[in-house]
Amino acid sequence: MPESITPSDGGELEPVRIPDQQLEGIEASVRRLMQQSAQQAQQLDHLAADPEPSGSPFAAFGMPGLGGPPAATPPEPRPILELDGEEREDELDALSDWVDGYFLPVYGAEVTTAAPWCLQWQEHDVVVAWLHALWLAYQQHKDPEAGLSGLFVWHRDFLTHAVAAIRAPGGPLSACMTSPDRPAHRLLPGPPPSARTETASTAESAEGAEPDEPMP
Repeated sequence: MPESITPSDGGELEPVRIPDQQLEGIEASVRRLMQQSAQQAQQLDHLAADPEPSGSPFAAFGMPGLGGPPAATPPEPRPILELDGEEREDELDALSDWVDGYFLPVYGAEVTTAAPWCLQWQEHDVVVAWLHALWLAYQQHKDPEAGLSGLFVWHRDFLTHAVAAIRAPGGPLSACMTSPDRPAHRLLPGPPPSARTETASTAESAEGAEPDEPMP
């Protein structure tokens, strides 16, 4: 049994015996305290260290706070008919390049009475709107993020419906070229404004009109 030395009444040191079980408990407590102290020191070193370069699996997605750069905001698509001036002309030029360079050579079926076309299709607002929407969808679905089936979805959900609407026998181009040998272009008149709109417009005109001068 281990001994400890304590002074006696006469000033002499006398050995004091500590039970083995109690001594083992003290040693175990000391070991636990030392282990806890070492763990706390490691945690403090980790917190004080500089952040490591981006190795997060979320970094490629640009999620904030996870090591990746902030995701770039994609440009907001705008319908071409909402554009004005030079901005609209530039968009129409880009659309025309796509239609003449890709759409017509691949999907431009023969011109017939059942599938009319117009060499001045840019003058038909409804056709411009359809083709522009089709072009925007094409750009989205050919992107790698759309996956391997992206272009199939574009063919199934966008191309078929757009072509059917644009080149229908009674569609917006039905008064234009129905034979390659007879080019033609004519804008079909649309329906007039509704009666409610006409009434409101007449009332506004009446309110804004100057009163008649009084008779002398």
